[in-house]
Amino acid sequence: MLELFVSGTEKNSGKTFITAGLAATMQSLGYSTCVYKPVQTGAIEKNGFIQAPDLAFVKFIDPYIKTYFSYLLKNDAIPAIAAELEHTYINKETIYQDYKTIKQKYECILTDGTTGLATPLGENFLEQDLVKILNIPVLIVVYPTENSVNNTIANINQATSAGVKLRGIIINDCPEIIQDISIKSMPKLIEKYTDSKILGIMPHIDNLINPNDLISNVLTGIDIESVFDVKIAKLEI
Repeated sequence: MLELFVSGTEKNSGKTFITAGLAATMQSLGYSTCVYKPVQTGAIEKNGFIQAPDLAFVKFIDPYIKTYFSYLLKNDAIPAIAAELEHTYINKETIYQDYKTIKQKYECILTDGTTGLATPLGENFLEQDLVKILNIPVLIVVYPTENSVNNTIANINQATSAGVKLRGIIINDCPEIIQDISIKSMPKLIEKYTDSKILGIMPHIDNLINPNDLISNVLTGIDIESVFDVKIAKLEI
């Protein structure tokens, strides 16, 4: 069973984009794969139905990937605030039981988190607490900016201190030509000042690409075997 929790360090890091790309890639490699979103905020109404936008994006990339959620909230605030505004209680046990049920059906399950591991899901309940309850490793997706270097190092070290199992880091949406020395040095600095490894760098993409192109970029830019801690026969050929 391959399990992975995908988190970020800030809003718009491309976490869901990477989640969708990894899911589509694993599906293409022959693993039955699903994406689970414990708490989706910013839900939208379309054709009379309430949709989870992050899971809708996964379906856009690969309609055959099964998707699940436990809580669907319309407000686009962080989960703890959105739940309070909508008079909803986010229950740890509900998420845990949903996860247990879902993962029994698949060989690979990716859990799409929120903005970051320190994001409050409820009272005295952070995303990093959820990760520990589910007992799965975390992949952190980082958007390359000067400020994100410090932010990423702080997030990684805080998560490690809290006992979160970190699988590694993906730098997403990286420009082809990097002018800023801080961004250029980002992989080296992260590995120097934390115990985490850079497992991939995804390039900047001007236009939304088709699934096959996304899979190709994932296979080229990301060390899939290290991400999932597994040897994949198709990649050894």
